[in-house]
Amino acid sequence: MECTTVVLDHGYVRLIETWGSDSAIIEAARMSTQKGFQGWGSKQTCLKCGKVVQLPSDDPDSGGCQEKGEHSWDKPVPGDEKLLAYLYKHKHMTPFEMCGAIFEIKAPIFVFREWHRHRTQSYNEMSARYIPLPNENYSPEVHNLVGRSLAAANSANRQAGTQGVVLDLDTALADLLELEDYYQRGQALYNRFLAHGWPKELARLPVPVARYSAMRASANLRNWMQFLELRCAPQAQEEIRLYAKAVFAILELDFPRTMKLFRGNHDS
Repeated sequence: MECTTVVLDHGYVRLIETWGSDSAIIEAARMSTQKGFQGWGSKQTCLKCGKVVQLPSDDPDSGGCQEKGEHSWDKPVPGDEKLLAYLYKHKHMTPFEMCGAIFEIKAPIFVFREWHRHRTQSYNEMSARYIPLPNENYSPEVHNLVGRSLAAANSANRQAGTQGVVLDLDTALADLLELEDYYQRGQALYNRFLAHGWPKELARLPVPVARYSAMRASANLRNWMQFLELRCAPQAQEEIRLYAKAVFAILELDFPRTMKLFRGNHDS
């Protein structure tokens, strides 16, 4: 299933493949007892005839079986969602390593420099040593830029902080026009160096960290959650936070129960 989310002005997060499932996590956790995956949702057994019914909710407190007749129902037994929640809550994380995902990401180089600090992932990135990078550079939206300047001026965060000066709208517009001109001049110089016969690995010197590149990133589910824990946090730089949220939304499709646990832990 192809799943692509647009991020920033030219970027995206695209799912290449996933492996494993929520039930595979249970299977891995139960290797020690050889019980395997028992199923989602609570079950109830008749004490008289032994009939087992599936309750309509995963919540074992949702009530007993509504079936009429001569049955005498035992207390509902919770399904494997209880074990999944136990594993996550108590940080028994090795079963979560049995699943994973590969993404293709297009992002500015400065975003990748932050992303690559997560050394538990495997990467392969487009190389300007072999091909010219596309002429696409990141430009923040003017109102976002002004708003972040105001927030940064009042922030104790040294990474986001300013010199105490708040950027006004007119100055921001003028600065962004100058930035676009800078990008064009850098591209012209890059093209000229290539035309003059510079090796591609040196012709790229004028390329800014705002230039878009592309990479594939692979990790198991445990390590994707560690990435999301840091990069979805409010303290993370906004650009990489938007990419992390896109990764989360895609993982939620293939690992809904695990990502629900992750969301519940971080929304509280």
